[in-house]
Amino acid sequence: MEKPSEQARLVLGLGNPGGRYAGTRHNLGFRVVDELALRLGVRLGLDVCGALWASSDRIDLATPQTYMNRSGYSARCLSERNGYAPGSILVVYDEVHLPLGRLRLRGKGSPGGHRGMESVIENLRTTAVPRLRLGIAPDEAAAARGEDLPDFVLAPFAGDEIETAERMVRRAADCVLSWVDHGVDITMNEYNG
Repeated sequence: MEKPSEQARLVLGLGNPGGRYAGTRHNLGFRVVDELALRLGVRLGLDVCGALWASSDRIDLATPQTYMNRSGYSARCLSERNGYAPGSILVVYDEVHLPLGRLRLRGKGSPGGHRGMESVIENLRTTAVPRLRLGIAPDEAAAARGEDLPDFVLAPFAGDEIETAERMVRRAADCVLSWVDHGVDITMNEYNG
């Protein structure tokens, strides 16, 4: 059973800065970090390494403001500045290959075509970076088609999807806190699927 050490841990939520992207599928990582900040009673605001950053007694939180495809810069800079080992950084982001509402936690792996995670892996020089993927596809068949992917991920959720997305954000925050307390293996067993 892998349990995080008592070293510093970071939750890095991926998204794009600015009001234009605020409600889009691609910004779910930001929304999960905002939910965690609310629960932990901290406020993201300090600009550190090109990211909005906050620290609590349990975990540190950050949302890179460098745009999704360059998120790795903030991951590397924060890692070097604050001493986060790659295995103590949990990256949270949207996943078009999972149905809406589904969570998938992994301790390591390939970026699976996600440019933000690709940037993180490239900058940290390892695939051994935990990640929590948040399903955004209306169904698995739609994800497999891959039609108009940029337009899809940069669009807001449809009216009938909003409640499912909000529940997923809350459940993802629960998952992150479980990762902090119990590690990857126990949390994967509880939240994946």
